[in-house]
This record gives sequence, C-alpha cells and structure tokens, in this order.
Amino acid sequence: MIASLKGKLIAKDNTSAVVECGGVGFRCLVTKNTLYRLPEVGGEVFVYTHLAVKEDALDLYGFSDADELEAFKLITSVNGVGPKIGIAILSEFDAARLTVYIASGDAKALTAASGVGLKLAQRIVLELKDKVGALASDDSLEFKAVGNATLNSNTKEAVAALSALGYTQSEASLAVGRLDPSLSTEELIKQALKSLARGLQG
Repeated sequence: MIASLKGKLIAKDNTSAVVECGGVGFRCLVTKNTLYRLPEVGGEVFVYTHLAVKEDALDLYGFSDADELEAFKLITSVNGVGPKIGIAILSEFDAARLTVYIASGDAKALTAASGVGLKLAQRIVLELKDKVGALASDDSLEFKAVGNATLNSNTKEAVAALSALGYTQSEASLAVGRLDPSLSTEELIKQALKSLARGLQG
C-alpha cells in the first residue's frame, strides 16, 4: 500500500495533484482543503495517501495531514459513503469541524457537502458519533465543549431550547458547553444567547 508521497508537485487542478517521486508521477485526488495547502507547481510536497482498490481502477487519494486522512477513513467506513463522498465532505469541512458536527449530532450541517442528503448525513452521525473522539486532539476545546453540553439535564435542555430558537445543534452545543454546567437551564440559555449574539456580530 502507498502510505504517503514526497516529491515534486508537477501538476494540479481543481480536484487532483500529480506528485513526481523517483521519475514516476502519481495522481492523487485531493480535498479542497488539501489543494489550498499545496505549493506552487514545481515545489516540494508531502501528502498522506489512501489507495482505493476497485475492480476496474486503482484510485489514490492525497491528504495534507494525518487528521484529514483518518477522518477520510472513518467517514468512508459508513455504509453508503464512498471515497467521492468522503472527499466532498472533507472539501467542505476540515477534520476538526467535522468532528464537532458529528459529536453534536448536527446532521443538517453535513448536508452542505456536495452529494450528501439528510438521510445519509443522519446515518453518518448515527454510526460515527461514538467514534469521532479518536479524531479529536487532546486540546480540542470545541470537542470538549460539545461533550460538556451533554453532561446533565440542564445542559441538554438548554441545547434543546436553543435549537428550537433556530440555532443549529452544533452552535447550541458549543455555546452551552463553554459554560458552567452547574448553572440553571435558564441561566445557561441566557448566557449562551449572549455568546451567540456576540459571535453573529463579530
């Protein structure tokens, strides 16, 4: 298996990059996030890779960092999510943001990715919600905040109330999860609304 490539970037377009290693050019399908991080053509490049083997093709996928590669592997482990959908999702969100959406149960947010309908997004959240902790770095404050939002009935009720007011599940979870979970539901809602209002203004 080809685990990574290091060499000269000899070509790139909107969906792929060609890395020359030892005189051989390897075309990798890449996410938009990886594409933005690539150097100009002619520069040295390193990408993590995943080789997808099909009956009629060998497709190589390239990622700028290990987190994105692990997120790709996790997403494509879900039934009905192939490599193309995985690339589309990671083109829309980086691994950290994807982790927050899945952990908070925000399936609707995932539908922003091309080719992802609500039913598929719900399946991704259902199958991966208990697994995304492996993708979150130890210092991921957002991921910890989402976890805090499910600590007790007060925080859960506050998140539900904010969602009913029109905020997304992830917005509500992040806002509540950053507060003291011992506060009353009413106080959690009040302070979370202030935090969300500041975020909208700035």
